[in-house]
Formats: sequence, C-alpha cells, structure tokens
Amino acid sequence: MEVATSTVEIPLGSQYNIIQIDIRREDLIHPTIGGNKWRKLKYNLEQAKLRGNSTILTFGGAYSNHISATAAAGKLYGFETIGVIRGEEHLPLNPTLSNAVSWGMKLHYLDRSTYKEKDSFEVKEQLCDQLGAFYMIPEGGSNYYGLNGCMEILTKEDEQYTHILCPAGTGCTAAGIALMLKPHQKLLVFPALKGGAFIKDEMIRFIHMIDADQEFVEDIMSRVELVTDYHFGGYAKISPELIEFLGEFYNAHHIKWDAIYNGKMAYGLLDLIKKGRFSQKDKLLVIHTGGLQGIEGIEQRIGEKIYP
Repeated sequence: MEVATSTVEIPLGSQYNIIQIDIRREDLIHPTIGGNKWRKLKYNLEQAKLRGNSTILTFGGAYSNHISATAAAGKLYGFETIGVIRGEEHLPLNPTLSNAVSWGMKLHYLDRSTYKEKDSFEVKEQLCDQLGAFYMIPEGGSNYYGLNGCMEILTKEDEQYTHILCPAGTGCTAAGIALMLKPHQKLLVFPALKGGAFIKDEMIRFIHMIDADQEFVEDIMSRVELVTDYHFGGYAKISPELIEFLGEFYNAHHIKWDAIYNGKMAYGLLDLIKKGRFSQKDKLLVIHTGGLQGIEGIEQRIGEKIYP
C-alpha cells in the first residue's frame, strides 16, 4: 500500500537554518478508515473472516476514531458491526456516532462502571447473551493483530531518518513502530493523556507479544523517548492555544491535524524545535495517525471552526 509523505520546513532560529520534517500521511490511506485505525483493523478483519464470523463487536467512547473506522470497515467489507459505547445514550447523536449508525453499526451502551470491566469474562458473556455471536476487537483495535498491522507503518526507505515521532493513546501503534526501528533511530512518543508515562509499560506489554526476551525488549525501549508535556490537560482536552496552532499550521502547510492526538504531537514538535532539541543534521519522520473524523465533533463542542 502506497502512503503519501508530505515535507515541511521549519525555521531553527534564522532564515538560513531550517529543519526538514517529513510527514507520513497515514490519514490519507482511506477517506473513512485512515491512519493507524486501518493498520489495527487490517489483520483483525482477516481473522474474523478466517474464523467464520460475520459480526464485529468493539468498544469505544462517544467520539472514538476506532468506532468510526470499524463501522466504515464493516460496511466496506461486509461485516455487521456493534459498537459498545462508554456511558449513556445522548440524542441527537454526535457526528461520530451518527456516521457510525449511517454505516450500519448497531450501538450498545454500557454505564461507566460496567465499561471499566469490559474485559472481564462476565461482561463478555453478558454481551454475547444479549447480542449473539461476534468477533471481538478490543478498544482502539489494540491487540496482537493490531500490533502486527502497526509494524507495517515503517518501510525500508525510512531507514534514512534519525527520529520517528508518533502520538499515543494505548501504546500499540508506538510499540509496532518501535519494533521496526533501526539501531541508529530514536522514537519520540507523545502521549495524549495526562500522566502518560504509563505508555512505557503498555509498549513493553505489546512488545512481549512478539518476543518476551528481556534483553530484546530493553534494547528496543532504549531507543524510545516519551514526551509527556503536551497533553493540554488530559485526554480529549483542548485549549484556545492548541486550536489557534492547528489553524496556523494549516494555513502555512495545508495539513490538518486532529486535536486529540496528532495536533498535540505537532504542537510539541514545533515547541521542541524552538527549544533546540534538534539540529540540521537530524532527519525527522512524523507519523500522522489520522483521526480527522473527530474534527467535526470538536468544532461542535467548542462552537467554532478549526479549519476553513
């Protein structure tokens, strides 16, 4: 699969000192199933088909990129889909859930306390009794098959880069990328959640799915750096400063970022550049993991347009 790469040039302090940033446009893989959500769904859908399942069940919040992508993938590949949504139903549906329903997804709501136990045998059995047989994909698509899909993000041509950058929610995408790093490369991971240091443990958990050797895991993680200062208050929290940045970046480079994951990473990257974190000899590849479907919901929430 060919994925486009966009290049932008960012000043390092004078008109003669610039740093080149290449942006891997995973968001352009597919108009409704783009980014790392396609990577995580790819082998899960293959497994569902191999196991003879016609229904996919998965989990997410009311604005979940994964819920949206799973619904779109179900329509495209002929699966029935069920989205188990955290919290109570709110009508009218927000743009994310409205689109999911239009693509044929059935919504099933769990109160927040039950949702926290969604991985337990009891909740899974209850869902099976209520909804029938299904192939279950975990929240965010983050499992062994999702990890294998994310391991395909980097290509041989990407060996030229010194630094790879990606946002993180569960750590699955970051782990997939980390597994494919070359010895000279460093991965900068930008957690979208406050207190994002836990992403390290999650990445290790995913890497253990591929190889449990401790030296192997330590070698990989020695090339990973968590950048935890750009969460803007926590998951799904935004600020006028972030919204202004997104608009300015779009006006300058004609690239849209979502406000939950990638926009925070992009803001953090430019701030690190201003602080002298990189030099002209560094070659940076930024992984744009998609999530643009959520923009309409954010705009609805804040009552203003982010992009023209």
